[in-house]
Amino acid sequence: MDRPALNFCPAAVLSLMLLSPVATVSDTQDPIRINGQRLMANLESLSRIGRLPQGGNGRVAFSEADREARQYVMGLMRSAGLDVSIDAAGNILGLRAGSVPDLPPLMLGSHTDSVPEGGHYDGPLGSLGAIEVVQSLADRSISIRHPIIVVIFQNEEGGKTGSRIMSGVFESRELDLVSHSGGTIREGIVFSGGDPDNLDSARLEPGDIGAFLELHIEQGAVLEKAGTTIGVATGIVGIRRWTVTVEGMANHAGTTQMNDRRDALLAAARFIQTVNQVVTGMEGDQVGTVGMIQASPGAPNVIPGLVTMSLELRDLDMEKIERVFQTIQSRAQDIAAENGTRIELDEFYLSRGAPIDNRVMQLIEESATALGLSSRRMPSGAGHDAQSIAPLAPTGMIFIPSIGGVSHSPEEYSRQEDIIAGVNVLLGTIIKLDTF
Repeated sequence: MDRPALNFCPAAVLSLMLLSPVATVSDTQDPIRINGQRLMANLESLSRIGRLPQGGNGRVAFSEADREARQYVMGLMRSAGLDVSIDAAGNILGLRAGSVPDLPPLMLGSHTDSVPEGGHYDGPLGSLGAIEVVQSLADRSISIRHPIIVVIFQNEEGGKTGSRIMSGVFESRELDLVSHSGGTIREGIVFSGGDPDNLDSARLEPGDIGAFLELHIEQGAVLEKAGTTIGVATGIVGIRRWTVTVEGMANHAGTTQMNDRRDALLAAARFIQTVNQVVTGMEGDQVGTVGMIQASPGAPNVIPGLVTMSLELRDLDMEKIERVFQTIQSRAQDIAAENGTRIELDEFYLSRGAPIDNRVMQLIEESATALGLSSRRMPSGAGHDAQSIAPLAPTGMIFIPSIGGVSHSPEEYSRQEDIIAGVNVLLGTIIKLDTF
């Protein structure tokens, strides 16, 4: 079957198949294991790219450090025998041919970019773990029926740009948004080797891939507290984000009486408190965050006349997010009337919640059990590239413990034994998925 959206022509796949090894998984008896020492060395090498003085990582998408990391990862992919290309979105794709013609490829991977002051495991674990899976198969000259595609998604931390383009939910207006690197998303895609004028060529349709797997640190403390090694995601939360604009009137801080003020920052403060009250006042696991705020003109002797801030809501149930938002929006108008201000909420980001395929969950659990590892099912409170791909194919996520539940921080850390265990489960699950 011709799958041009993956940027691999059938002739190239056939050529790789003719060169592929002849051993199969059935030739082995015990569960195959990765080379843990090699994996940890690769993770350490990648962590040096963009490392901050305080020990974390600032490898934001579209930065020079991001480009260096991408070059490093592509080198590892080629060493693992992958045929490497970059799609129009800037995603890195590495193909390993399967032994059976026309079977849809199994896709696995994550991202290598970080938040501005992040850690070394969020993204790189799933990316280098995916490469290690393929390298381990190559070490043993083992082929599987399905092709494998290792994907390194572009700009995950800035809004899952690469995976959302791949799934067709990215909107063209987002190209003009400013990324953490300071340039626009459009400029960043070009910087990454993509083509923002040809994004449709990077889009996949249901059936183009057979299944998708992503390995990730938990980014919470559930697994560590439970003493469990492997988390099996049951679903990934939906996320909606708005820009909140509060317009008041700038005026002299010394001569304007308190009851004559139209203080935008005061209204914003009440809005932030209202978000917390609304979110915590409803039953469920929904969360709400105001993570960015900027007051203007920003002088100590001037009453703020304009405030811009963000609002983010998350829940597995998109209808719940909408109910929470409607309540917040209603309360915001009350605050505006009371303070003589105007409050507007403009949505700029949507990532729908994604259920995880039950068959894939079972295979992850079976792989963990075969390795003597404990596992438990759990929802994902963080957004991941996997939720973009879930509408396209059966999808699964594997979590390992995050010490202290810390992530997006220089203190982010996962133990070596858990890292290796997680990649071994990833390898075992890919082998089991080959029966799909």
